[in-house]
Amino acid sequence: MSEDTFRWVITAGVGLSWLIMAVMAGATLGIYRASKRLEEKVTPLLEKAGVVVDKARSIIDEAAPKIRDMVDKAQEMTATAREQVMRLDALVTETSERARLQIDRIEIAVDDTVNRVQETTHAVQSTVLKPVREVNGVVSGLRAAIATLARGNRASVDHATQDEEMFI
Repeated sequence: MSEDTFRWVITAGVGLSWLIMAVMAGATLGIYRASKRLEEKVTPLLEKAGVVVDKARSIIDEAAPKIRDMVDKAQEMTATAREQVMRLDALVTETSERARLQIDRIEIAVDDTVNRVQETTHAVQSTVLKPVREVNGVVSGLRAAIATLARGNRASVDHATQDEEMFI
């Protein structure tokens, strides 16, 4: 390449870099101005936020002992409730065991009573009803004998045949 061409290329490169530097300087100036405007808008907000943060901190500082107290009381209540539940569990267990024993005793007593009632029924049937049946049989026999003797006549053959036919 010739020397004149080389100089023009260098000149163009220097001019191009100067142009790029000017654009970068303009962009930097634009960023600076935008950040200043943003700072002007944010500064009042930061002051207000600082006040809010201070108030929140004071509220938290005031509430912290109360919260600790509530947590302590809740732990005490939980411990007391746990003890009461354990006592109640022991009471229910003991009561159910006693109830189970009483139910077993009642069951034995009821079984014994049922057996005695059955024995009594059998004894009544064998000692009272058996003689009553025997007496009833004797009385029935006496009635039949008296009825037969009271009739006096013997039944006719027709009547006897009729009686026999009834049994056939």
